[in-house]
Amino acid sequence: MTFVRTPADLLTLLDDLLTGQDGARWDAFFADRARPCPFLVDLPDENLAGWVEQGVLAPGRALELGCGHGRNAVHLARHGWRVDAVDFSATALDRARESAAAAGVDVTLHHGSVLDLRPDEGGYDLVYDSGCFHHVAPHRRPQFVDVVRRALAPGGRFGLVCFSPEGGSGLTDREVYERRTLGGGLGYSEDQLRALWSDGFVVDELRPLRAGVPGRFGEEFLNALLATRVTPG
Repeated sequence: MTFVRTPADLLTLLDDLLTGQDGARWDAFFADRARPCPFLVDLPDENLAGWVEQGVLAPGRALELGCGHGRNAVHLARHGWRVDAVDFSATALDRARESAAAAGVDVTLHHGSVLDLRPDEGGYDLVYDSGCFHHVAPHRRPQFVDVVRRALAPGGRFGLVCFSPEGGSGLTDREVYERRTLGGGLGYSEDQLRALWSDGFVVDELRPLRAGVPGRFGEEFLNALLATRVTPG
């Protein structure tokens, strides 16, 4: 697995309009262990735990994008997955390393931007993202989708948890650039998610997360998507 930098072009000029999206911001976020934030818990997402428990996802090689403090990566490793996990924040990865050690599992951690990632072509059976995609700027969405598409083997699965419109900032794509911020994360409707994840994928499941499931994380302002990588022909 390697990381590359995109040449300076229109995309990077648009990047420059958005401030506060760097690793230092996320380092400060994860350094505050008393921060009252719903997802800063040591529980797996209820959708992911359910898919694993029900056999929808059989153990294989997994890549988690924006793994944060590692709660989902650790859960997958506990259930027999070989896990690579990527995050922009070194502080988050320190916490993920602690979590993996406490659980007695191996997770291979990578420090860098998901958008700079060049994964092994077709090297993964599962790509999972809980809370990264809704922090991706509109002009970088195709690049993010391409990372997922390249990483997955044909028949591989993509799992996503992201803000619904009710959970996101409410900003339109135009307002993102006018205000120079994502406003804490963009919300996506089910129709928007189906459109964004239609090229090279078949959407198998799309629903709100369930809140209050014992031993699992869930908030109803989040949507969960499961899709299968397909090839034309």
